[in-house]
Amino acid sequence: MPRRTATMLASTLMLIALLCAGVFIRVPYAEMSPGPTVNTLGEHDGEPVLQISGRKTYPTSGHLNMTTVRVTSADYRMNLVEAVYGWLAHDNKVVPHDTLYPDGKTEEESTQENAEEFSQSQESAKVAALKALDIPVRSWVIVSTVVKGSPAEGKLHAGDVIKAVDGTAVKKPGDVADLVTKHEPGQDVVFTIVPAKEQAAAEKERRMPQGSEQVTIRTAESDDSGAKRAIVGISAGTDHTFPFDIDIKLADVGGPSAGLMFALGLYDKLTPGSLTGGKFVAGTGTIDDAGKVGPIGGIEMKTVGARDKGAQFFLTPADNCATAARDVPDGLTLVKVDTIDDALGALKDIRSGDTAGLPKCTTGS
Repeated sequence: MPRRTATMLASTLMLIALLCAGVFIRVPYAEMSPGPTVNTLGEHDGEPVLQISGRKTYPTSGHLNMTTVRVTSADYRMNLVEAVYGWLAHDNKVVPHDTLYPDGKTEEESTQENAEEFSQSQESAKVAALKALDIPVRSWVIVSTVVKGSPAEGKLHAGDVIKAVDGTAVKKPGDVADLVTKHEPGQDVVFTIVPAKEQAAAEKERRMPQGSEQVTIRTAESDDSGAKRAIVGISAGTDHTFPFDIDIKLADVGGPSAGLMFALGLYDKLTPGSLTGGKFVAGTGTIDDAGKVGPIGGIEMKTVGARDKGAQFFLTPADNCATAARDVPDGLTLVKVDTIDDALGALKDIRSGDTAGLPKCTTGS
């Protein structure tokens, strides 16, 4: 066999062997790519994303799109070829598997956590929007979760309203832990609560809850490392009573990053005129009850997904600006926002066409 032919044959066989190895070798990486983007002012699966009843609403126009990131599942292990392709692809990002699923988190655990964060983001979006409109919102400290096998199990339940601990009124979730840890492990602590069922009935009938109950719980010692402290085995959170019904309908989405866009969509529907002036605006960002916008993951994927759908402007959390500005899709303006008021101010400039003064993201901010 001529030397040249033998060399080509050997090279071909080596290439085939490398490709086969690449297909069968699994690597500890996962892939992120642009996910669906949904107009919060529009419909999804045939029904409005934002549904408001009991309060006058107004027609809207344009887009206020929330954006998502698509990720590989927790159980899927990429092969070497897929990882290399992902590293080379412009619109995808390959990251260590543990970045998306830390501590061996399963698909089910991740989905549950994302669902809980998504639910909380909806509540905070409602509160932030109504506060921006000076519409009163009543807030309550509640039992968020009860740890199985803890002293509180069977005595307190998720959704119970915590009015006081040892007779001291509770105003925010952190007050509960502060009051419980004043005890030594093994001492009794007294909770004054409104049971979840009574609270739910009162909210449905739009009345004040009737009566309260006192529940005595013997504290246990925390098994955390460090100094011993008293616990009862609950986590406290906040619930709200709204003056009218607000429902957010969006299935198969998780995580907290749509909070800002939900809040802006609600604000738009509850005010005359159009926030966007008919423009296509997308964005992302968590939001808390006070209207503070927080950073999210996968910002590069979200800007790509937004621009692919036609977005002209992208509302970007301030803490994500530097990363997002490193590779801005052509035709997309990244607008830096730190609060819902920042976003409302930017939208005012966008709908008026006066965009020269918009706070734009740069690699240094």
